[in-house]
Amino acid sequence: MTAVQPKPTAHSVGETFDSLSPATDEVVGTYPVHSREDVLAAVARAKDAAEWWAGLGYNGRAERLRRWKGVITRRLPQLCQVVRDETGKPLADAQLESVLAIEHIAWAGKNARKILGKQRRAAGLMMSNQAATVEYQPLGVVGVIGPWNYPVFTPLGSIAYALAAGNTVVFKPSEYTPGVGKWLVDAFNEVVPEWPVLQLITGFGETGASLVGANVDKIAFTGSTGTGKKIMAAAAETLTPVIIEAGGKDAVLVDADADLEAAADATVWGAFSNSGQTCIGVERVYVHERVHDDFVAKVVEKAKDVRAGSDEAAQYGPVTMPSQLAVIKRHISDAIERGGKALVGGVDAVGDRYVQPTVLVDVPEDSSAVQEETFGPTVTIAKVRDMDEAVEKANDTKYGLGSTVFSKSRGLELAARLRTGMTSINAPLSFAGIASLPFGGVGDSGFGRIHGPEGLREFARPKAVARQRFTAPIVLTSFSRKEKTDALVAKLITVLHGKR
Repeated sequence: MTAVQPKPTAHSVGETFDSLSPATDEVVGTYPVHSREDVLAAVARAKDAAEWWAGLGYNGRAERLRRWKGVITRRLPQLCQVVRDETGKPLADAQLESVLAIEHIAWAGKNARKILGKQRRAAGLMMSNQAATVEYQPLGVVGVIGPWNYPVFTPLGSIAYALAAGNTVVFKPSEYTPGVGKWLVDAFNEVVPEWPVLQLITGFGETGASLVGANVDKIAFTGSTGTGKKIMAAAAETLTPVIIEAGGKDAVLVDADADLEAAADATVWGAFSNSGQTCIGVERVYVHERVHDDFVAKVVEKAKDVRAGSDEAAQYGPVTMPSQLAVIKRHISDAIERGGKALVGGVDAVGDRYVQPTVLVDVPEDSSAVQEETFGPTVTIAKVRDMDEAVEKANDTKYGLGSTVFSKSRGLELAARLRTGMTSINAPLSFAGIASLPFGGVGDSGFGRIHGPEGLREFARPKAVARQRFTAPIVLTSFSRKEKTDALVAKLITVLHGKR
C-alpha cells in the first residue's frame, strides 16, 4: 500500500509536515508542527482578543460574520479546489459541504441575539417583588479540533457558533486537511484584521493535546470515540468542558409502505458518498420483509452505477486515511466468512487507495460489519418481520448519532423510538442542512450539540440576575424574621401547593 500519511520534515525554523493528495501522493502544502509553546502563545493572544470581540456586540459580530460568508461564497471554487486537493473528493461534494457551512454561518450570526440575549423570567408569587432575567455570556476562548472527512462543514459548525456567541477561537484542523483550515482562517482574518479572533494551529495529536491542556474555556472535538475519551480525560484535569461529536453506525428503516425508489436512492447515496467517510452516513438498513427483495434489487441496481476514482466522472474519491482500508477490508471479510453475501463489491473492492461500493446481505447482527463503525463505502441490509424488530435492531448499538426512516404512515412514530440524536424522515440526512436543528449524538457518538439554538448556548454561560423592584411585605432573608412570619409563610405555601 502506498502511504499517504502527512509526513513530518525538518525545517529551519522548526518541524513541518507535508499535506499530501490521497489520490496521487502529491505534496499540496507544507505546514508547521506547532509546539506546546506555540499553542499556549496562540491561546494567550486569543484571551487578549476576547474582550474586544465580545465588545463588538451581537450586531458587530453578525456584520463580520456576514462579510466572512461573503468572502467564502465569492471564492467558493477556490475553496472547493483546496478541499479536493487534500481529500480527493469530487468538486461537487466539496461545494455541497461548503454551501451548508455558509448557511450555518448566516444562521448563527443572525440568531445569536435572539437566542443568547437578555430574557425575562417569571419570579413566582413568593418572589413577586423581584425582576428575574437570564442572558448568555461568552465563555472566552474556545478550542476547536476538526476532522478531515468534512473539513469545511464540520468545524464551522462549532467555529461559527462560538464566534457568534462572542468567543475567540483557536482552531486545529486535521493533519490531513491543514490547507482547508488555513484557507478558512485566512478568509476570516481579511474581514477581522484588528485582533487574532480566529487563529490556526497545525500539527498532529500532540498539538491537539496541547490545545486541550492550554486552559481554554471549552473544547469542541470531532473525531473517533477513542480519541474523544482521551480528550475528555485530559480536559478533566483542568475541568475544561468539552463537546464530543464522535462516530456513528447509522441505520435506515424501510417500512412496508415506503417509497422504495426514494429509500434505495437515499441508501446508496448515504452509504457511498464521500467514500462512506461520513459519521452520519448509512451503514445499516432494516427492511420490512414484505418489501425486502424489491428494495434490495433497487439498491443493487443503483449501486452498480456508482464508482470511486479521481476522474471527473467518478462519484466519490479515495479513502483519505490509509489505515481505514484495513478496517473496511476486515469488516467485509468477517461478514462474508460468517455467512453474509456481497451482492455488489466484496473483499476485492478494497484497493490501495479506492474502495468500490459494497452491498452486503444476510450478515449476522453481532458481526463487526454491523456493530463497529466501518467508515467506508459499504452497507448491510437485513430483513425484519416488522418495524418493532427494526427499531430494536437499530437501537442495539453503542452508537447513537443519526438515523433515517422511510415510511408513509409511521415516520414520526418510528423516529421518536430511535435512540439517536437526529432522525430524517423520507429523505437522507436532511437534519444536517437545517441550521436551526441541533446536531449531536448519544452513547459512543458523544454528547453536546452544535448548530441551532442549542449550539449557540453550548458556547455561552447562562447568567441569572434577580433585581429587587420593591421591598417585600414579608422579608424571609433576615435574622429579624418573626415567628408569625414563618407561620404566615407556612400557611401561604399550603394554600399554593398543598392540594391533594
